[in-house]
Amino acid sequence: MKPTNGQQIISLFEQWAPKSLAVEGDSIGLQIGTLNKPVTKVLVTLDVNQKVVDEAINTQCELIIAHHPPIYRSLKNMRTDLPQGSLIEKLIKHDIAVYAAHTNLDIASGGVNDLLADSLQLKNVQILEKTASERLMKLAVFTPTESTEQVRVALGNVGAGEIGDYTNCSFTSVGEGRFKPSEDAEPYIGQANKLSIVKEDKLEVIFPISIKNRVLKALLSSHPYEEPAYDLFQLDLEVNEKGLGRIGELPEPVTLADYAKTVKDQLQVPFVRVVGDLNNKVQKVAVLGGDGNKYIHTSKRAGADVFITGDLYFHVAQDAEAINLAVIDPGHHIEQIMKTGVADYMKKLCKNKNLFVEFIPSKISTEPFQLL
Repeated sequence: MKPTNGQQIISLFEQWAPKSLAVEGDSIGLQIGTLNKPVTKVLVTLDVNQKVVDEAINTQCELIIAHHPPIYRSLKNMRTDLPQGSLIEKLIKHDIAVYAAHTNLDIASGGVNDLLADSLQLKNVQILEKTASERLMKLAVFTPTESTEQVRVALGNVGAGEIGDYTNCSFTSVGEGRFKPSEDAEPYIGQANKLSIVKEDKLEVIFPISIKNRVLKALLSSHPYEEPAYDLFQLDLEVNEKGLGRIGELPEPVTLADYAKTVKDQLQVPFVRVVGDLNNKVQKVAVLGGDGNKYIHTSKRAGADVFITGDLYFHVAQDAEAINLAVIDPGHHIEQIMKTGVADYMKKLCKNKNLFVEFIPSKISTEPFQLL
């Protein structure tokens, strides 16, 4: 059995949570070690500290995937007699690589904020703050009737014609094609220096602009003509919207007090801080893992009755109170939900690619606060 290379694992991961999704300036990617080595076990953790590194050593993991980057700002030195330097030294000595996925994992579909929304059982979930989207393109290609199906299948296999929950969407119209091959041509149909008139189909599909090269490669390899005729149009429609936070609805209104208790139980935290009238009913819920202080007004504009986020500042809490937005603060550590979420998702991805890798959610709590 061929060993799995670390780069293969991260290439799959970045198909799910590409670096391009990250907020500008975020410290993501490979931070310590190398991916160019065999990897059999991956530890998935929220943070990287000494106890987590010991866990990786004890479980014989060659790679750590972390949500919070252990190197967030540029290093001016790496002194091994100080905590950060000692941590890096231990990782290097044991040949353990560290890869960080921060805001790109927050934003990715199925990432941290979707995991939180699912845990809170929200319905009709939408993006809270859009950060990126893609324009659609339309391909119109002319094919001889007997070859239309093979071209259609080839385009569908690379993702053209995917619309929402539907795949292989296309439209075909019938007409006549005219062309005169030159002496140097090698025509699939017709003869040199003679005008040919053939029955052709016009096949149309739409696709996101990011897969344009893949679509054209599939077209040219499946089309029988030496020089296929096709048109490309950029559409105003946008797809693949990505963004921070999520907003959804509860099945029915509940009091803020009751919902705060539900959040505490669902997210498995010892306490929550609450802003707002505990007797008021809430139904529309915004959630953003980590520090969501900047998104108080975004949540209000989106129509949220209550906003769930961590690290709430005193004055921001007062601002929320002033605009009549309830806030539930369960702490920053709720992002630990990514440990099992990432491990489960990556197990499926690797299994589908016949990559034999074990993903281990860290058992170490990196919550620094204690409640007395």
